[in-house]
Amino acid sequence: MKEWKNYQKGVNLGGWLSQCCHTKEHYDSFIQKEDIEKIASWGVDHVRLPIDYNLIEDADGKELEQGYGYIDNALNWCGEAGLNLVLDLHKTAGFSFDKGECENGFFESHELQERFYLLWERLAQRYASYGDRIAFELLNEVTEQHYSSSWNDIIPHCIKRIRAYAPDTIIVVGGYWNNSPDALPDLVAPYDDKVVLSFHCYDPLDFTHQGAYWVEGMDTSFRMRFPETEVTPSYFAERFTRALDTAQKYDAALYCGEYGVIDNAEPQDRLKWYKVINSAFQQFGISHCTWSYKQMDFGLSDDCMSSVIDELISYL
Repeated sequence: MKEWKNYQKGVNLGGWLSQCCHTKEHYDSFIQKEDIEKIASWGVDHVRLPIDYNLIEDADGKELEQGYGYIDNALNWCGEAGLNLVLDLHKTAGFSFDKGECENGFFESHELQERFYLLWERLAQRYASYGDRIAFELLNEVTEQHYSSSWNDIIPHCIKRIRAYAPDTIIVVGGYWNNSPDALPDLVAPYDDKVVLSFHCYDPLDFTHQGAYWVEGMDTSFRMRFPETEVTPSYFAERFTRALDTAQKYDAALYCGEYGVIDNAEPQDRLKWYKVINSAFQQFGISHCTWSYKQMDFGLSDDCMSSVIDELISYL
């Protein structure tokens, strides 16, 4: 299995240009250069930047030029801080992992798929020149398993369109069930040797999402301590097995693009979880990027984490 050099450990910038109020006031205030400098001080080598199509397109697909300026800012700040960047399309017209955003039809509509390809062509034309300090992640967290066939058709077609402008840029792809490691064996074979396979990990969900209001059937008052006897390095080794086998089959690098614990959990328990999952990442050489830098119910820089953050960052 390949190593993804210079993208070994990172931090997500969730809530800035995605899953947010798409206003200039929010874009201008949520993340500043000082935040990027703080992330760099944690010893990581990259950030993952989720963006929604709303940032750079209007409802009809017409480009919003001003939106690219925020991506430019992120790239420039990261460059000055010595960080690389994964540009992650978190929502496209017709699909979001969040059903509440009411984006529908992408996997059934050739028109929406063409819009997706054009969006990525524009991004590739603009950012391929940033060389090996940027990577493109095609789409965040495909949800339903029955989208698998369509998604497997879309992936190589989109990469082919990107490659016309960005022949050497790393492209990150994941499978269904919200980027489950168990879905990777059903993913189409990598288009070329510059494709990285991605999964997300929030296991066990009853711990990492305790009291989460958005999880169906979850009691928002539910709390639990870190299950030390259950969550061990071998627990994660087993969870990652199918993803590892797939990456080894194709000699591809493997990337856990999201992992983290909700802020309802005790800070010391969040620290324990990070320590265990990090040991598994290190054991298997899996690149990883934690969710998330601030707020979003998972923020590492939030005040509630002040008692443990200095130690926790050593396990990113």
